[in-house]
Amino acid sequence: MSTAHLTLVHAKYSLLETARVPIAVIGGLVFPALSLLFFVVPQRMVADDPLFATQAVIALSVFALLANSLFGFGITISQARETAWDPYLRTLPAPALARVLAQVFSTGALGVVSILPVIVIGALLTEATAPLWRIGVGLVALAVASLPFMFLGIAIGYAMPSKAAIAVVQVVMFALAFGGGLFLPPILFADWLDTLSTFLPSRQAREFVIWAVQGGQLEPWVWIGILAWTAASLALALVLFRRDEGRRYR
Repeated sequence: MSTAHLTLVHAKYSLLETARVPIAVIGGLVFPALSLLFFVVPQRMVADDPLFATQAVIALSVFALLANSLFGFGITISQARETAWDPYLRTLPAPALARVLAQVFSTGALGVVSILPVIVIGALLTEATAPLWRIGVGLVALAVASLPFMFLGIAIGYAMPSKAAIAVVQVVMFALAFGGGLFLPPILFADWLDTLSTFLPSRQAREFVIWAVQGGQLEPWVWIGILAWTAASLALALVLFRRDEGRRYR
């Protein structure tokens, strides 16, 4: 079997395994929607302004995928490494890339689906607006921009035990969320923080999706940063996967 075929098979059974626990799927769907209801809808100065409301929906969509990626990969992988099933999977003749990409496709697919309630609530309860084709482009941009978060989650999962992974995931998630302008718009940042945030994948993802949905000029640091973070985090995930495998089976 080719690496692509093995990736699809592993992703399929990972999705089936998750679907057997409905609360895992329901939680991913409800959390982003509740975030929009609690933090955006009551703020009518934001919710009634089409520009700000749309950007708020986008920012919370990025945060939803950020949280889903770090928790879904980091904690799930670290816990799986402590069971007997994961070592058995390591004995199968499948390359590391197939397992890593399968985890991206399965957990990433659930993360993208969790954005749909946010879009519906934003359309019904706020003045957020965008052409239908722009929404489609925005979803594609969101999926691309979330790759660094997924690979960072995988790296955390393979780097440490589950108790440590829980703490690290929480710290990384809130640091990226606040620093990336997902809770407060960057226009409110101090100059030094605004400059610093441009180097964070969360800020780059926010600006990339806003550009895809609302148009305008795409700054070079946005797409260059996304490419750099994706390549670096993927390399780190593969290295830590191999290191963990060597530690357990050499």
